[in-house]
Amino acid sequence: MALPYAPSSAITSTLSTTNNQTSFLGFTFASVKPSSSSSSVRTLNNNSNSKQQSLQIRCQNLTAVPKDERWMFEDSEIGGPDIWNKTWYPKADDHINTEKKWYVVDATDKILGRLASTIAIHIRGKNLATYTPSVDMGAFVIVINAEKVAVSGKKRLQKLYRRHSGRPGGMKVETFDQLQQRIPERILEHAVRGMLPKGRLGRALFNHLKVYKGGEHPHEAQMPVDLPIRDKRIQIQK
Repeated sequence: MALPYAPSSAITSTLSTTNNQTSFLGFTFASVKPSSSSSSVRTLNNNSNSKQQSLQIRCQNLTAVPKDERWMFEDSEIGGPDIWNKTWYPKADDHINTEKKWYVVDATDKILGRLASTIAIHIRGKNLATYTPSVDMGAFVIVINAEKVAVSGKKRLQKLYRRHSGRPGGMKVETFDQLQQRIPERILEHAVRGMLPKGRLGRALFNHLKVYKGGEHPHEAQMPVDLPIRDKRIQIQK
């Protein structure tokens, strides 16, 4: 099928002014009159005597275009301002791990669920105005005295933790009290992990949690500050 128009050999790349017309910016096309001898592909013959009509695609003069939008009418759009996307999205410089804040919290006599939710909020960065669900914007959290975390009611004997070796009959079940005596750090890690997103982002965020047994931690160089806690019911009432 023959094309109704074929691009001419001369393509204007600069602005040209015609009589009583706006400034030309674009390309020039020439119409081709189909000859009697048809072929699969018909090209423009400049030496033929067939009638040609030029077609110009025009746009408004650049002087009437705002300065922040003139890049759309230039040869290259590289480096032009992003006038289409007005929504702010964090860049790589906005969430550098070495510039994140570090918090420390003492888990002594603090209720497990309320403490875990507060930790997860700061690890995800939900307390920040720049919070973005798909980006790691949070901080690092250090938990000390993990063996002294508390639970309410009869959860010490009724709350169960299960793990499986992957072999038939390899299910292992133990209570909260048993796991606290064996590996107390795993209790808080299990609770916070369940409150983080599942996937690649959640696995990266989980590395921001540092849980230790006892009152010592090896992160003094990061100069951690106390974790701000607004929940007044997080401390168990004795």
